[in-house]
Amino acid sequence: MVKINETKMKGKKYDPFIEATFQYERAANKLDLEPWIYNRLKHAERELTVHMTITRDNGKVETFTGYRVQHSTLRGPGKGGIRYSPDASLSECKALAAWMTWKTAVLDLPLGGAKGAVICNPPEMSECELEKLTKEYTYSIKDIIGPQKDIPAPDVWTNAQTMAWICDAYSRYVGHFEPAVVTGKPVCLGGSLGRSQATGLGMYYTLLETSKHLEFPLEGKKVAIIGYGNVGSSIARLLHEYGCKIVAITDLYGGIHSKNGITIPELDAYVAQRKTVKGFNKHDSITNDELLEMKCDILLPCAMEGMIHEGNADKIKASIVCEGANGPTTTEADEILVNKKVFIIPDILANAGGVTVSYLEWVQDVQRIFYEEEEVKNRCWKMMQRSFWDVIRVSEKHKTDTRNAAYILAVQRVADSVRLFGKIGRN
Repeated sequence: MVKINETKMKGKKYDPFIEATFQYERAANKLDLEPWIYNRLKHAERELTVHMTITRDNGKVETFTGYRVQHSTLRGPGKGGIRYSPDASLSECKALAAWMTWKTAVLDLPLGGAKGAVICNPPEMSECELEKLTKEYTYSIKDIIGPQKDIPAPDVWTNAQTMAWICDAYSRYVGHFEPAVVTGKPVCLGGSLGRSQATGLGMYYTLLETSKHLEFPLEGKKVAIIGYGNVGSSIARLLHEYGCKIVAITDLYGGIHSKNGITIPELDAYVAQRKTVKGFNKHDSITNDELLEMKCDILLPCAMEGMIHEGNADKIKASIVCEGANGPTTTEADEILVNKKVFIIPDILANAGGVTVSYLEWVQDVQRIFYEEEEVKNRCWKMMQRSFWDVIRVSEKHKTDTRNAAYILAVQRVADSVRLFGKIGRN
């Protein structure tokens, strides 16, 4: 069985929550926050651990552990995905929930940050078992989720079908159909057009704005991608259509490299059958480490957190790193890349297209008024475009790198909300 998060397993000292906390502290110290606000935003509002027991198809009874962390609901309902993974942990959920708080704030959405996970191995489970587990998990967290409390979405090894099961279980609990409890649902159940490719679309929009900012035309540029799931494949299609040359791609099972460029439509047809990019068109094979070190213009880390670290950051030759994954770059690696003058589009901005369209899906569900796909894309583009330039302005004002600028912007917005609510009753 292929390990889902091999990079994290190798990095013994890597802790995503420590990374997330350091990123917050750096921005908070720059803003000189009052101690009561500083501490209020440093810790999650709620951390729930649950245990679900189901009967497997073979008759064996098994208990699974799950989590739901709500980092902040100050500016609106918690928002964040649910991942199924044998490597899931409470620390990971705490980090991802915090990152969601800052991501929604960078986009200035009326939402907070949350994250959920279940420790399981989906490739070894049947659809029936996954449905049982999903609905038991929903029943376990039902009191803290809801359209005005906390709105889950798909993440690693979960999808639209998973969200449909959650919607069903929650709707049975409240006694009526409630599509606004989750986003990333099938369109026929109140999902939004354009949602499935939204994260890749958001990356594409930020790259277009980066091209303008750096006067760096994208056409003909060489692109390398780590991770070819929903995010990696969608940004690959968009950049290929634009005229970029996709020269290397890796996934869980292997990777391919072609100096002449990879034909993405043909690759997608191959992946639909084989479930991996490995072996496509007899291209040269490549590992994650080799991909990171290859000469390219744009590097897109779209897999798991911590994949760019102190041990490999200095070997990166890309001019731009656009982070499709959450937390793909460690603090030490960040400093190395900044010193190398690599332009980083940080995760809380670059991959925010997913939560932006999730917000639009939630708005549509609450109002029971639905948008055409073109309107969804246009709204997403305007919001991503505005947020990109907000980050650039903060970066120039504080003379700091783009990641720190994005955090300063996000923490400032959330801190302003806390301050306006007042100290009494919240301290």
